[in-house]
Parts: sequence; structure tokens; C-alpha cells
Amino acid sequence: MKKIILLSLLVLPYSLVAQSNGSTPLPWSQRMAASMLTTNPDSIAYPRAKMARWEYEMGVLLRSYELLWYRTGDARYINYIQKNMDRFVNADGTIRTYDLDHFNIDYVTPGRSLLLLYQQTLPNKEKYRKAADLLRKQLAEQPRTKEGGFWHKKIYPNQMWLDGLYMAEPFYAEYTRLFSRDGKDFNDIINQFVWMEQHAHDPKTGLLYHGWDESREQKWADPKTGKSPNFWSRSIGWYVMALVDVLDYIPADQPRRGELVAILQRLMPAVVNYQDPKEGCWYQVTDRGGDKGNYMEASGTAMFVYGLAKGVRLGYLPASMMTYAKKGYTGMLKNFISTDEAGLIHLEKTVSVSGLGGNPYRSGSYDYYLSEPLRKDDLKGVGPFIMASVEMETAEEAGLGKGKTVGVDTYFNHEFRKGITGEQEPFHYTWEDRQHSGFWLWGNTFRDLGAKTVSVSSAPTAASLKGVDVYIIVDPDTPKETAKPNYVSQADSKAISDWVKAGGVLVLMSNDTSNCEHLHFNQLAAQFGLQFLPKNVNMVKGDQFEQGSVKISAGNPIFSHTKEVYIKELSPLSVKAPAKSVVSAGDNVIIAVANVGKGTVFAVGDPWLYNEYTDGRKIPARYENFSAGKDLATWLLKQAK
Repeated sequence: MKKIILLSLLVLPYSLVAQSNGSTPLPWSQRMAASMLTTNPDSIAYPRAKMARWEYEMGVLLRSYELLWYRTGDARYINYIQKNMDRFVNADGTIRTYDLDHFNIDYVTPGRSLLLLYQQTLPNKEKYRKAADLLRKQLAEQPRTKEGGFWHKKIYPNQMWLDGLYMAEPFYAEYTRLFSRDGKDFNDIINQFVWMEQHAHDPKTGLLYHGWDESREQKWADPKTGKSPNFWSRSIGWYVMALVDVLDYIPADQPRRGELVAILQRLMPAVVNYQDPKEGCWYQVTDRGGDKGNYMEASGTAMFVYGLAKGVRLGYLPASMMTYAKKGYTGMLKNFISTDEAGLIHLEKTVSVSGLGGNPYRSGSYDYYLSEPLRKDDLKGVGPFIMASVEMETAEEAGLGKGKTVGVDTYFNHEFRKGITGEQEPFHYTWEDRQHSGFWLWGNTFRDLGAKTVSVSSAPTAASLKGVDVYIIVDPDTPKETAKPNYVSQADSKAISDWVKAGGVLVLMSNDTSNCEHLHFNQLAAQFGLQFLPKNVNMVKGDQFEQGSVKISAGNPIFSHTKEVYIKELSPLSVKAPAKSVVSAGDNVIIAVANVGKGTVFAVGDPWLYNEYTDGRKIPARYENFSAGKDLATWLLKQAK
């Protein structure tokens, strides 16, 4: 009993912090993560008797924590990711327990966490780039089939498995997006999916067989086709997750991008044909539900739910497919989730492993797939369960921003820096910037709410603002920041004012007087009864964060889930009709709004929602900037008619 009490005490503080308020229960995604962080507080080793090593299971779970960090701004997730990567990645970029010469494609999966960390503002982060380069080197030298498909492992010659597409391609695609100037490798990535479908597809069911042997030498391989004999749900699930994740990185104008969408659109109708009609789950052997010994399996079900929900959210699949995702998710919660005496939840009924060949030899027969043991809290199930939960939780909110576009200005704020590839790139309050200086996390909040985020890179006109519902202007440049700043002109002010009166939602984010061009910006603000004052407040010394505290009164019309935020070195506002204060501190107006014509204007004297102050890593948890960003995004989208 003492052990149970201790576990309860361990999980309780995490739960309280992760809740949005004192009475709201944790979403299933965060609840599962809280349980896993309690039982695995230090590092990931599975099963418990094994020493932690560089392997794909760790990569799958850490990817789910990455998605949770994007959704919550809770630094515990990224800190856990970094802690686990730092256990393996040495200062020179070598990876402990990793051996490139094994050419095991499973080893590539944790590389996604390396790319995540390299894109953050972190000291000594070059080691993550070097480690990622090492994994990319493996792919460059990985043995291939005659047409170019990756072997699954060196010890499995001439074989492509569905699993391998998830193990390698999302990393390969993101690496290419980050570091390649010509993007030629996207063709190689797309080919892996095309070849796998061609060689594993079953025309009768529409499903994909687990593996394919080009040589036809394996005993499990059909002597004519090279296909393995059965459909394994988790292997198809790996392939589905790989498809929807890789599409995150393939540029919209890549000529062959549509081939991946078409594969997904062919495969998922076949998959849903084999969903259990009563429980909503999928079976270990996909097409033999109800046959003797077959059982509903957790990891495959979670992967299909994730692929369906994400595919619908991003428009790859028709909205009608969401019915199957909801049914599958309900089935997961009913059939696979258990709760122990300490209140921790667990995922039951994940098959520990299923493979082909090897020693002892795995025949790929129906009986073989049913012979492998089941595990509780297997990482291959827990990771996809969290991912599926994140998608289902996102789907509940995504209707608000559907069909709406949020544009951030990059014309008045037009700063550049040397990018990863050595070329100049825009930064500072951009959606794409994942370092401290960017709006990536806030942009992700808008996207989770269903909106589209774009950059408005030209002067505001009726044409450039057409189709933009929310227009955000942040910290217009001074000559100190840009050699030839684009000042707000009278023509700009008129175009913006006309757009607001017609129903646009405008956000004005100034900065302290030394970092923002106020003179021309105030000429625009004056159109709406607003002025950024030539003084600075909330001047913070060092880590005396309390000097940047701004309290939010109960019942605030915008920040309904937020009690206190951190905004430092800001310009307060003066307001007159039609503007009015909505957040103040003493005599200083911190945030104001104005209703003008059919539109709305929101103004604040600092760009306080950039990554440095929303990602949870710098400021104390009492300051709810991430929550405030979601409250504001929700309010802005509601104003956009």
C-alpha cells in the first residue's frame, strides 16, 4: 500500500499543473503521459530489466510528447525529450549504443527528436545536428532493393517491411525540408511509399501485406509475388502514420505530393472495412476478426485512429472518415484503458512484437501472429495512443477556425538572419521560426483551432488582405533592425482601416520604445482610438519575473482561462472611443480593444506570445502565457465572421 500512496503523490502535482483550471479533468493524452512520466520519471527502458538503448520505441513515445508540448506549452515534455536524447548523444554527435554498420532502419526513428531539439534555442545544440547527420549518413548508405527501396535491416536482405516506412521516412522528410536546398530527396521518399504499396498491395482486400522479399528466398515469401502471407494491423498502422506525418514536410508545390495523398485515400477505405462493427477496434490479424484466437489489439487501433483523424483534419480524407476515428477511439477507451489503485491509467493489449524471419524463425502465419505475448504500457501502443488522443482532442476544437485565415505581417516587421542552409531567412515573430524569437507555438494553436496561418509579405492593400480574416502586425522595424524599414504610410493606414470596417480583425503588437517604430505605427493605431505611449513599464531585472507580472481579473471577456501572465518591457496604451481597456495594471492600460464598423481591433504594447515566453522553459509555470495565447486565438477567431 505504501508504494501506491507514493505513486499517487508523485502524479498529483503533475496533474494539477497540467489542468487548465482546478475543476477540469486532464484530457486522455495528458493523463496517459502523466502516468508514463510517473512510472518512467528518469528515462525510457522497456522492458524494465533492460538497459536503456537507442531504439525506435523510445522515438515513438518521445514523438507523442513532442505533440503534447506543442498543444500545452508544458516544458516537462520537451525537457524529458532532451534529457533522454542527452543520455545518448555525445558532444561530438556520436550516439551511445548506436551502430551504423547494422543498417537497422529502426535506429532512425529517434532522430525526429534530434531535429526538434536542433530547431530550438538551446546551448550546444550542434551535437543534435551532428547526430542527425549520422542517421542521414545511414540512410545514404542503407542497402537497397534493385529499384531503390530501403532494406529493413542488414540482417534482412532484400526485404521491405511496412514498419520501415515509419521508422525512416518522417525523419528523412523533415531532414530534407530543413537542410536540403534542392529538395531532390523528396522523390526518393515518395518512391519508398509507392514501391511498398506496389509490392505489398492485395487487390482483393485493398490491404497491404506486412512484408515483401524481392529475392523470394524467404520461407515466408510467396514464391511468385514475394509477399508475406498475412495482414498485421500494426504494420499497416506504421505505414498509415508515416504517410500522414511525411506529408507535413513535403512542400505543397512538390509535383509528386499528390501520390502520397492518393495512396492514403486508397488504403483507408480498405482499413475501415475491417473495423469491428460493435467495438470499433481492429484485430491483430486485420482481416480475420472473429476467427479463433484473434483479438482486438491496441497499437494498431491507435495508429488507425491517428491516421484517420489527422487525415481528415488536414483534408486528405473526406469528413465522413471521422466517424470511424471516433468509433475507434471510443473502442480504445472502453477495451484497452485500465486504472490502478493510484489513479494511474494503463494501456492494455499491445502485442509485444511481430516480425518475419530471423532466429527463431517467424513464418508470418496466422498462428505466428497470435503467438506473440501482449504487454501492458508497451511504448509502441502508448505513443500512438497519445498521438491519437491529441488528434481527437484537437478535432473537438477545430471547427472554430475552419475556413478562416490568420496572417502575420512580414512587411513592416522584415528582419532576416542566416538560416540553417546558410541562406538568408525571415525571422522574428514569424509562424515558421521555432527558436525563441518566433511565433511557431502560437501559430500551432491557431492551426489546432482549425485556422490556416499565412504570412502577409507585401504592403497592406485590398488585394493583399483579401481572404485574410485576422491580420497581425508586430513590432514594426526601426533602422537599427532593418536597413530600409517599411514604415506605415497613410495609404497603408487607410487600406487597413477600410479592411477592418468591412469586418477584418486586426491585432497591433507594439514593443518597448527602443525596439519599435512608434511614430508611424501610432498613426495607424489612432484610426481606432489607440496610442502606444512613449514610456516603458514592467522593466524586469534578471530573473525577477514578478516585475513582469500582469494579473487577469476574473470574468475577463478575452482571457477566460488565464489568471496571470508575464509581459515585460512594454509600452502602455492611451485609449479613447471607440477603444476601451480590457487589461490594466494600476494606471497603465496594457491591452485594449476597439469595435470599428463590422471589425475588431486588439492592441497590446509587446509581442509577448513568442516562443520564449510560451514554451514553458523560461518563465515560472504560474505565468500562463501559453493559455493566454489560446484564449486570445479563440477570441480572435470568434470575432472573425
